[in-house]
Amino acid sequence: MSVERAIADIGLLMYPGSQSAAIHGLTDLFEVANRMVDEQAAPHLPRLRVSHWRADHSDEPHCVFQSFATDKPGPLIAVLIPPSLMGLPGTEAMEGLSCWVLTQHAAGATVGTVCLGAFVLAQTGLLDGRAATTHWTQAGLLSERYPKVRVDADKPIVDDGDVITTAGLMAWSELGLRLVERLLGPSIAAATARFLVIEHSGSSQQCGSNFAPVFTHGDAAVLKVQHWLQSSGAVQVSLDDMAQCAGLEPRTFLRRFRAATGLSPTQYCQHLRVGKARQLLELTKDTVDHIAWCVGYQDSAAFRATFRKITGLAPGEYRSRFGVGPMSSRRAAQL
Repeated sequence: MSVERAIADIGLLMYPGSQSAAIHGLTDLFEVANRMVDEQAAPHLPRLRVSHWRADHSDEPHCVFQSFATDKPGPLIAVLIPPSLMGLPGTEAMEGLSCWVLTQHAAGATVGTVCLGAFVLAQTGLLDGRAATTHWTQAGLLSERYPKVRVDADKPIVDDGDVITTAGLMAWSELGLRLVERLLGPSIAAATARFLVIEHSGSSQQCGSNFAPVFTHGDAAVLKVQHWLQSSGAVQVSLDDMAQCAGLEPRTFLRRFRAATGLSPTQYCQHLRVGKARQLLELTKDTVDHIAWCVGYQDSAAFRATFRKITGLAPGEYRSRFGVGPMSSRRAAQL
């Protein structure tokens, strides 16, 4: 029996002068994230639905687009405010925008801004007493106009939980990925970034970035082994197996592998296995012992020790922090 996926509604605010590239780019980014979830066959993860909300003059925004329709539209789980290319909206328009943003925030939506979008958010008072960032050319003006806001333009992103501000004109991609990480987990965010070929500095980086092996070292024998390990998950392989795959004597292979990758074969395999385990902890409900077995560890205690060594967290702690389950009050509270 197929499981009907929950829907997470994300609203993108369109106001006079707002950057259309950010609106359409974020729409595409969230659709790519949905595709990454489909490839993982993870029905417990929500499907992201994007809506565009247009604000004209002093009127409150109204919905002009949805990426897909349902009979039961839900509340917005996030509102993202793009940058402006034509200066800030007039006072009347700002008041209408502010009222709408405050209403959405009060209903539980996370509010994110890009560049000069911080001015729209500051108008609401939600940034009072908080740290925030904006484009470096307008940081002084933001501080002058809203003295209660602690402006730090040196930071590319300030994530304050229910409010996220970003500094660059093109920082909408990082804002979108940060939201994908919260809703769908670090692995889906990383896969989305890889597909779009963009950088992502997610909150899970504090636990060590996802393993990114070096493939450009020029040693064809070592590269052959790396590709084999990637495809096999480095499960049940020995030094002799890897040396045989490379067509080298074990001692020669060990020396060349370390020179090419910067890691010993054992360390390399550990990183590959832990990377796979991280995905399973995020995207499945399998027990830690079963995950340990799936990634090649007969001894779950050895797996737990290796996982903690690489990530700084026990597997259970990692799942508690980054695991994504059904949309619930606990998960919504994290947003």
